[in-house]
Amino acid sequence: QVQLVESGGGLVQAGGSLRLSCAASGLTFSRYAMGWFRQAPDKERESVATIGRLGVSTYYRDSVRGRFTISRDSAKNTVYLQMHSLKPEDTAVYYCAAKSGTANVPASSYDYWGQGTQVTVSS
Repeated sequence: QVQLVESGGGLVQAGGSLRLSCAASGLTFSRYAMGWFRQAPDKERESVATIGRLGVSTYYRDSVRGRFTISRDSAKNTVYLQMHSLKPEDTAVYYCAAKSGTANVPASSYDYWGQGTQVTVSS
């Protein structure tokens, strides 16, 4: 049974930092591209960052590029999202997702999802 378990969310002031973690189990981690997505109240789920199976290719949405960094640790079957210079508009539930094969942006292409972790940025 595949499980993705996110952690690291919380309440932070604008300008602060958080690191999200997503521990994966029940799958061959090296065969899956990973992604972070977020959903704010009354908004659609959007991609934040994705990373390829080898950890070489990455994608960032424009609004987070330069502030967020996605990485993966194959020894720990874990993907991270380091977030700096957080803004109130980053407030959302952040989800980790896994996709067999190459990385892709659309959420609909991902096979497995975590339960989400809340990130709240106060102004």
